[in-house]
Amino acid sequence: MDFIRYAESAASLLNADVADVDDLVRFLSGRQWLHDQVTEKDVAHVRRFVADLRPVFVASGEDDVAGVVTGLNELLDRHPVTPMISDHDLGNLHLHVANRAASVSELLVSEALLGLATLVCDLGPSRLGVCAATKCTNVYVDTSPNQSRRYCSERCSSRANVAAYRARQKIQAVPADSAGSADSTGSADSTGSGVEANDAAERKAL
Repeated sequence: MDFIRYAESAASLLNADVADVDDLVRFLSGRQWLHDQVTEKDVAHVRRFVADLRPVFVASGEDDVAGVVTGLNELLDRHPVTPMISDHDLGNLHLHVANRAASVSELLVSEALLGLATLVCDLGPSRLGVCAATKCTNVYVDTSPNQSRRYCSERCSSRANVAAYRARQKIQAVPADSAGSADSTGSADSTGSGVEANDAAERKAL
């Protein structure tokens, strides 16, 4: 089982807008064998699950270790995972996260919880988060070596970098304008003082 892939799929599930059967089928675009099994009940189950899972990502982004562990444990208790050894190829025995009787939503929930629980134990509880970009509420899984991820996508990261650059340019431009105004005022004051001094000298000579 690829636990990292399952964890990242959990984030993708939260970021997907699953409103009906067609949406869930689109989410499963690479798993065509599941398409005919999707029902409205699966949609409702998934929607409830992602609403309950989001606080775990929020807690992780805030370095709330207890919130992450408690949140995942409560979900694991509510959605028991039932792995089984797959024997369809006796020369390549491997684990599946759910048994054959599991519905599509139960399979997705099991993959998400097992992937996230394993990631938290192996890489730490602060590897999840909510995108730092303004107005973006997507979540992400951070598997970077230095745990530096802050955005859900390259698009959000690029937009944030551009916005930050423009803000710096604007701040740097303000002192320059102020200095220019001050120099102009100072020059005017100096010129005015010089004229007054010359006038006084001329009156004294007369």
